Amino acid sequence: MSIANLSELPGGEDNPLYQHLKAENYGRHYDFMNSTIQIALDHPHPPRLSQSFIKNLNCHAIAGLHEDAGQYRKYPVYVGTYRPPASGYVPMLMEEFVVQINDFWETSTPIPLSCFALWRINNIHPFVNGNGRTARAVFYFILCTKIGGFLPEGPKLLESLSTGHNRTRYVKALKNADAGGDNYLGPLTELVAELIQTTSEF
Repeated sequence: MSIANLSELPGGEDNPLYQHLKAENYGRHYDFMNSTIQIALDHPHPPRLSQSFIKNLNCHAIAGLHEDAGQYRKYPVYVGTYRPPASGYVPMLMEEFVVQINDFWETSTPIPLSCFALWRINNIHPFVNGNGRTARAVFYFILCTKIGGFLPEGPKLLESLSTGHNRTRYVKALKNADAGGDNYLGPLTELVAELIQTTSEF
């Protein structure tokens, strides 16, 4: 077993050692995300999203857990019944994604733009693992930099998206966006707006 791939431990991702490092990564991942947000907020010009930044977020999320941390996947993956784009298309799709975000940065409002990023990264599923954490980090980065400051209960917002009774609604909203249509991001933006209001009340 390579120390760079702890998923090879007996029991795989359920192994206590794997879970311990995964929990420690959450803290490092969140600290890195917050540091980049602060830098962007302090900078006189609007930030520009890049593929290297997204790769760094993924690396912090799964460092030591997978050999391909921070690298685009090289083979097919499945998310339930959903089959993301073939790995060969990932670099092109991710470049198209960051160009879209940067092109619409000035004209888009915080929630729709950040929700588009949240969905699109999950939809492309560019990494072997940690796609959800990476997508939520990019989402939060865009949201905070667009509104010009940190949300008072940012950790609660990110946790609420993926755990508890909101998870079913969150997954359903992502599937709705995958299906396309005139209001493909509607359920996701509604959920995020409600969670922001709810977490801000604490």
